Amino acid sequence: MTIEPQLSTSEINEKHQLLQNESFAQEAFTTLKQYDGKLDEAFDKLWSEVNGLEPFGPQKSLWEVTLKVIRQELCGNEGFRGKLSEYIKKPEDAALLTALIISVVQLTTLPINPAIATIIVLYILKIGIGIFCEYTEPVADADPTAAKQGKTP
Repeated sequence: MTIEPQLSTSEINEKHQLLQNESFAQEAFTTLKQYDGKLDEAFDKLWSEVNGLEPFGPQKSLWEVTLKVIRQELCGNEGFRGKLSEYIKKPEDAALLTALIISVVQLTTLPINPAIATIIVLYILKIGIGIFCEYTEPVADADPTAAKQGKTP
């Protein structure tokens, strides 16, 4: 079992203040506050409201599967990485954060809305793009031949 990052009340309030004029953000932050900043639980709630699907139980995490797909779609996208880098340089810029959220909606093939994309972007911002793209990838998905590299036959 992995422990998912959780946003503090001050982190939620800071980003909420930044996106106070965005209706989609209000839904995301209300849900985050309801779940004490637990990104995975807020995601599950928003996903079930939008898509009518309940989480499948402990054996299969919709959050983890979604992150896997998002990882495949975003990590190699230089446009997304560029927007993320711009926002990190100017974290007080609401327009940059909004553009980052909208780019997630536009780049992914998943049925997500801006409120769900907000949760995903906050997760990526919390752990960092390098960790998101490399470290959080499940071990089971690793290339089984990678361990053999470096060995001569």
